[in-house]
Amino acid sequence: MGEQQQVKFPQQVVDEYNALGVDLPALFSAGHLGTRMGVQILEASADRVVGTMPVEGNTQPYGLLHGGASAVLAETLGSVGSMLHGGVSKIAVGVDLNCTHHRGVRSGLVTGVATPVHRGRSTATYEIVISDEEGRRVCSARLTCLLRDARPGDEPPTITRPTAG
Repeated sequence: MGEQQQVKFPQQVVDEYNALGVDLPALFSAGHLGTRMGVQILEASADRVVGTMPVEGNTQPYGLLHGGASAVLAETLGSVGSMLHGGVSKIAVGVDLNCTHHRGVRSGLVTGVATPVHRGRSTATYEIVISDEEGRRVCSARLTCLLRDARPGDEPPTITRPTAG
């Protein structure tokens, strides 16, 4: 899928994770599934997460963007926001995802924007709006994550990044 773009994080957040020896851009990438689907996270903070995904390769038999692909993009973006809200002492685990699909898309790139609806001590809920290249809403989603305390032995996931080629 080409080389992953550098994600934009607030410097304070980067510094907090660097102090723990954690590569923040690698930790908050799209993960293995998102990488296979071409998800790229462009901007990430607890207040707003933006990412894109190609329609090509993520379609259902009628040639339309698969609803499950929209769900992957939504959960990825909402989870990143929840993890950044929770900080280094918490782990975000998705507990509820719902998606309403408004229109079909056959080609191009879709963009998702996740913004918080609720950010508490034990849960975080994000609304994710997915739009086509003309800015038309394709999907509205909501993700709620449980924020549990990180336990000794919880390791950040190992992320392999795609390379150009």
